[in-house]
Amino acid sequence: MSQPAWVSRGSCERVREGKGAMSQPQRSAGILPHRARDGWLEVYLGHMGGPFWSRKDAAAWSVIKGAIEDGETELQAALREFSEETGLALAPADYPRLGEFRQPSGKRITVFIAELGDLPTTISGNAFEVEWPPRSERLQSFPEIDRAGWFDLDIAREKLVRGQLPIIDALEHLNP
Repeated sequence: MSQPAWVSRGSCERVREGKGAMSQPQRSAGILPHRARDGWLEVYLGHMGGPFWSRKDAAAWSVIKGAIEDGETELQAALREFSEETGLALAPADYPRLGEFRQPSGKRITVFIAELGDLPTTISGNAFEVEWPPRSERLQSFPEIDRAGWFDLDIAREKLVRGQLPIIDALEHLNP
């Protein structure tokens, strides 16, 4: 049986055996920066990195988020993940909780919002390794998030992965 290109060979077998070596975390948390620009509400999203996403734009962007580690609050995890994935540190503050959103995979994302001004679109954060090209037995490193951008809500709906669209709806409900 051929193995997915996005999983290194050693890890793939452990997942199939049910040991969860590469299983997705069931809970994650993220920060959704937003701002008003020329009368429009804009949100700051991250484009998912790696070879699978490199040529995709529609439904290839995400709220910047990640797994909640043991002993962390949801907000601590959201701030840590934002910093790790973008290389940008947000000041600790009492960011409002937008809500918890269930993804098609079953994962739940807790999203906090932050009204911010400018954030850069060129970022430098964490990387991950995968076998690439497939079956090459070579590991290559790719950024988790390869770029970021500000988008009005209509454009954000086109760019976001489908499971995260309710996040935009919730933000729009707060800012009609």
